[in-house]
Amino acid sequence: MVQDSQIFNLNSAYKAKMSHTEFAKLSNYIYTELGIKMPEAKKIMLESRLQRRLKEMSINTFSEYIEFVFSAKGMNSEIFHMIDVVTTNKTDFFREPQHFDFLRNVVLPEFSQTHTGKPLSLWSAGCSSGEEPYTLSMVLSDAIQDKLLVDFNIFATDISIRILERAAMAIYPENRVADIPLNIKKKYLLKAKNPIDKTVRIIPQLRNKITFHRLNFMDDYYDFNTMFDVVFCRNVIIYFDKETQEQVINKLASKLKPGGYFFLGHSESITNMNVPLTNIKPTIFKKI
Repeated sequence: MVQDSQIFNLNSAYKAKMSHTEFAKLSNYIYTELGIKMPEAKKIMLESRLQRRLKEMSINTFSEYIEFVFSAKGMNSEIFHMIDVVTTNKTDFFREPQHFDFLRNVVLPEFSQTHTGKPLSLWSAGCSSGEEPYTLSMVLSDAIQDKLLVDFNIFATDISIRILERAAMAIYPENRVADIPLNIKKKYLLKAKNPIDKTVRIIPQLRNKITFHRLNFMDDYYDFNTMFDVVFCRNVIIYFDKETQEQVINKLASKLKPGGYFFLGHSESITNMNVPLTNIKPTIFKKI
């Protein structure tokens, strides 16, 4: 039988309050290690998101939580849960469709002329739960069928292990794919066999084209040797300050082949940055 004191402890953990000092410790770590700006105005948001972690771990105060998360054991386990809580994973299939039109109508014809018979290598940097790389895979698979491309491979990265596992599963609620054109759904999505289960799964042929990998943009260098023809990094650097944005874009661009294309999100810019990219169209750039 659960004692009243136990109920009190669980409830108090859920409603734990974060002091300004505790917020400062967490926000400083988040900025230093993840590059994400965490001003005082986000204190309530951070407190609210972490309260669930405290409840799940039966920890009563943020002081206890901070002590644990920065301990040797916490840095090997809990820190990844905290990162999941902090990072934003808003994404959609065919988000900012003009980018996919440009990829098909401009990038692919140019690539096929200069790289005859070679596969297109593409990086989805900040892939979240997989909607972007799977959209790219659909577009590029259509291009192969239309003889615009021989083959392709996609490298997809994110900092969150939990979200990468979800992306690799490639299972989505039906309402998440509502805006995908019907002809594309028929080709690339599988409905659950159980009619009560309102989910779909990306077909194996597309899943096999994508390699998922954990990456922190704040790492000093990115520990893979692949050079890409195209980099998509959309609606990710918006959470960084200007200096961090410039550093990250330079590291991303170092993995882009000369003449390769770089895509940013609709609200992101490289204005006044010292980066090896030239503007082709709004949010679309080419490596110098």
